Order: sequence, then structure tokens, then C-alpha cells
Amino acid sequence: MKGSPAATALSSSEKADLLRRTPLFSGLSSSQLEELAGLTVERSYQAGEFILFEGDRSDWFYLVQQGRVKVVKQTPAGKDFILAVFLPGEMFGAVAVFKGIPYPASAQAIDKTAVLGIKKEDFLAFMARKPEVALKIINILSERLEKAHDRLRDLATERVEQRIARMLLMLSGKLGASLPFTKQEIADMSGTTRETAIRVMSRLAKGNIVRSARGKVTIQDEKRLRLLAEGPPSV
Repeated sequence: MKGSPAATALSSSEKADLLRRTPLFSGLSSSQLEELAGLTVERSYQAGEFILFEGDRSDWFYLVQQGRVKVVKQTPAGKDFILAVFLPGEMFGAVAVFKGIPYPASAQAIDKTAVLGIKKEDFLAFMARKPEVALKIINILSERLEKAHDRLRDLATERVEQRIARMLLMLSGKLGASLPFTKQEIADMSGTTRETAIRVMSRLAKGNIVRSARGKVTIQDEKRLRLLAEGPPSV
């Protein structure tokens, strides 16, 4: 497991509280959460530092404690495409762990980030004693795979403006109307170039749909942005 030991270690109860806020573990009892918290290892990462690499053996999965993590897939042309952004309380790396395959993409800290890591063998032993957790995992991972397939389909069928609108709405559902992302990150998440993202964002700004400045995008007119995300009407 890469990274540095966390500067300030969390207590067992603080770890349990973080786990409780995660949908996967929200239904566990206090004693079960305390047991699971005892399996976690804390690590911290600087902005831009990689937490895991595509193709590595999936021995760990992670829970974001603080900061933001982007999951990046490199295209055959060598361009990075951001598949997802994870915030405090969200997990990443779990799909590969439970499918028993190498990590299908890399995970990188967007800013200074702290995570809790859980080793595969430790969690599988815990899960064997908690079949209700296994059922939750199946449901959550199925939803994630479906969303990943949807995003890949969208790349092939949607116009760039529509993809960017959908991506901004997805992020605002997590973070609210003010989004701390650069135009390069928006381009990477939308599967396009920075120049194209700049042109699209400029058009949206001229229409007073969004405001963009200094690495931050603010959604001003969500209704019109949703209309763009839906695309042109069928005929």
C-alpha cells in the first residue's frame, strides 16, 4: 500500500463514524463497525500522487477520509479520461477487489487526500461472517458497473456539449452548484480536449448557464443545463 502514514491518526470511534456514513456499511451495528475499523490502515497523499495504478494487483480497496480522488483510465491514444471522482465517505477500488482482477484504472489524489485502506484478505474474512454486507456489496458494485457502461456508451453517442452538461449535473448532485474543477479536469471527465471544453464552457457562460473562473465552475441555470443534457428532441 503506497502513501504516507496519516499526520493525525483517527481514533477507532472516528473511523467507525466514517464507515457508518458509507452506504455500504451504514446498516452495520456499532460493534461490527468497530471491528471493521480495526482492519483499516490510514494513508495520506499529496495532490497529484497516485494511490493505485491500472494493472496492479488489487490487494486493497479504499475509503476517502478527506480530499478528492479521481479514477483515471488511459485511452489507446494516451489521453487520460476521468471515469469518476470520489469524495469523503465514498469507496474506490472495490470492484477489482471483489472480482479478483487487476485494477482496471488508476486512482489519483486531486488535492491533499487521506484514505482508509482495507486489505482484501481481511475484508473477505469479515464479510464471510457478515452475509448481509456481501449482499449490499453486490448491489452497489452492480450499480457502479452500470454507470461505467453508461458513461462509455455516452462517449460514443453524445455530442460534446451534451456530455459536458451531463457531467456537470452529475458533479453538482454530489457537490452542489459550485464545482472546484479546472477546464482540463472537465475535459478529461468528458472525454474531450481542453480546447473543446473551453469553447463549450464559453458558450455556456455567454448563455448565463454557468460561470467559470479560477478553477471553479458555478451552475447558474440548472433547468437549461438539464435541457442541454437531454439533447435534441427525437423526431
